[in-house]
Amino acid sequence: MAEQRWLLLIHQLPSKPAYFRVKIWRRLQGIGAVAVKSTVYALPANAETQEDFEWLLKEIIEGGGEAMICEARLIDGLSDAQARALFDAARDEDYEEISKEARSLSGRLEEAPPPEGAAEVRTQVNRLRKRLAGIAAVDFFAATGRLVAESLIAELERRLAKDSAMTDTSPETPPQTAADFKGRVWVTRKGAHVDRIACSWLIRRFIDPNAVIRFVPGKGYEPDPGELRFDMFEGEITHEGDHCSFEVLLTRAGLSDPALQAIAEIVHDTDLKDGKFGREETAGIASLISGVCAANPQDEERIAQGAAVFDNLYQYFRSKRG
Repeated sequence: MAEQRWLLLIHQLPSKPAYFRVKIWRRLQGIGAVAVKSTVYALPANAETQEDFEWLLKEIIEGGGEAMICEARLIDGLSDAQARALFDAARDEDYEEISKEARSLSGRLEEAPPPEGAAEVRTQVNRLRKRLAGIAAVDFFAATGRLVAESLIAELERRLAKDSAMTDTSPETPPQTAADFKGRVWVTRKGAHVDRIACSWLIRRFIDPNAVIRFVPGKGYEPDPGELRFDMFEGEITHEGDHCSFEVLLTRAGLSDPALQAIAEIVHDTDLKDGKFGREETAGIASLISGVCAANPQDEERIAQGAAVFDNLYQYFRSKRG
């Protein structure tokens, strides 16, 4: 992998007026910069981010502050992966705010509002869509939270378009069979966590033991013909409504094993963090998967180690039926 280049804005602001400090902070948030030290903000280096920082530098100096921009290949005290994680965490917070609002709007639709109520919800959904676009524009490393926010808004838009108050948000695609997915190349984002690990396990355990799974950048990837993208924005199998990718894959593959449905509930609550199912096993499995990810930076190792967790969990639920 090519070494990441970073732009750093090092600045000092006057103590007064206070509104100027708030104004600059908001500007930094708006361009997607993250703080790596109290007065040092970072962006991945490219022509657009260079211009963003240059405009901000000009504004700081005109406001009586001091600032400089420099390019670095290493941010002091942080690896590239740790720096990317800071950007992902910042964007995930933004996406989570949108997801919470989208779930709230979904609840209002389930109350079968009058036409004027639906119109108000539609206005709010349009506003959320614009906010989502703004966040995605500064989501430099394809943070996971976008999948959840995007799917919830898309589901709201679908329901509004049909002028429906239905509460069932299950994927509409008719069930297929596991055999329909054999012999395919599966593609997902690098940095696998619970949903992608669980999907990979499901693919190789119940769909195609010889499946090829590739890990690619989450942003800007152009799929080859015949590839199936999962748990990726615009993927063929990804979040739909309030369903995580594992739930969608179960439906598409026509897998109705109760043990797999139980696992789907755990994956859902771990991935979406909405407490929808509240299974007692969820906290323990979430900790195990987090441990697997922390100990294994390579995705194939995460998939292999995670498979053992889900194998044992599957046998546990199978035995409970006996």
